[in-house]
Amino acid sequence: MQLWGWGPSRLGCTGKDCSLRIDRNIAYLALEIGIDERLPTYAGGLGILAGDTLRAGADLGLPMVAATLLYRDGYFAQRIGADKLQQEPDEQWSPESVLRPMTPRIGVPVDGRMVMLRAFRYDAVGVGGHVVPVYFLDSDLPENDEAARGLTRRLYAGDPDHRIRQETLLGVGGPRMLRAIGHDVRMYHMNEGHACLAALEVISTHVSRLAEAAAGPERGLERDVLEAVLRQFSFTTHTPIPAGHDRFPVERVRAIFGDHPALHRADLYSDDGGYTLNTSRLALNLSGFANAVAQRHGEVTRDMFPGYRIRAITNGVHAATWTGPHLAGLFDEHLPEWRRRNADLRLAQRIPAESLRHAHVRAKREMLDAIREATGARSTRMCSPSSLPGG
Repeated sequence: MQLWGWGPSRLGCTGKDCSLRIDRNIAYLALEIGIDERLPTYAGGLGILAGDTLRAGADLGLPMVAATLLYRDGYFAQRIGADKLQQEPDEQWSPESVLRPMTPRIGVPVDGRMVMLRAFRYDAVGVGGHVVPVYFLDSDLPENDEAARGLTRRLYAGDPDHRIRQETLLGVGGPRMLRAIGHDVRMYHMNEGHACLAALEVISTHVSRLAEAAAGPERGLERDVLEAVLRQFSFTTHTPIPAGHDRFPVERVRAIFGDHPALHRADLYSDDGGYTLNTSRLALNLSGFANAVAQRHGEVTRDMFPGYRIRAITNGVHAATWTGPHLAGLFDEHLPEWRRRNADLRLAQRIPAESLRHAHVRAKREMLDAIREATGARSTRMCSPSSLPGG
């Protein structure tokens, strides 16, 4: 079966970076990544967790690389208006002023036409200097029509068809761009079902390679192809309610993404007889490892998706990022390896109580000053610095 021109020999890559080979074994795919406050490309906890995961990978020196979409209109900024209520203006920003543009251009079939993508690179640098590259995919190119240029403009915007198009750019464009830049990906991690179409892109790659090796027609979803994909994919689900798992009419997915052989296997993607594609179910069926993000969440998720082996890995935070400067200074003084070995934080009991109290008070004062500046209030109702210990 011909897979509409998909495969490793038909990337449509142009640019000098295409010949560069880099050994990166793990590719992390997420629809949003919050890794730098200058990059408003995330909405909340899902994106922040993605950023923390990549920072931790850099600290550990893991061979990781990541791909997401570039949202030039950001998500939205949060401001406090004169009426003391939250305002949500658009947050315009310039990727060119923060990120490094990459040379390659790759094409992704969407709605029967080719949408071109470029990438911008951000380096997540670990405590020991190890770098995890994060690539932001951008369709705002002059060679695309106006509709295609807008596909990566804003996070979580538009109707279900728009979401299918965005998830196509991530799932197909992510692996293609990583190959075009030169990353030798051996394992893909799908952060939520948003990235599930990456598994179909890799299926196409396997089928095309098998056909080229046999010098014959491309084959369908044979067992060896599915087993190869299972060895290459892992999946994390975050949301414990049905509304948090994307469900799309499969006919719309076929119209936008393409008539892939996997979309004729309702057992892979559907729980309603084949009418609806459940992105989480597709990800579960094409991943050799799946996990929830807490012990209780694992129980809930196994109830939502009975019959699947879904392990639990409890969410954490990147300690060095989320520790305030006053406490971080204390930790540096008394626990010099805490940034590299977070487990050393259990030894914080060694720090003199008076030093901890003083650092806490200084942090509280700065927080209250920031609240007053943001709201224009002369004082806060929660407390005042003079009421704090040592104030």
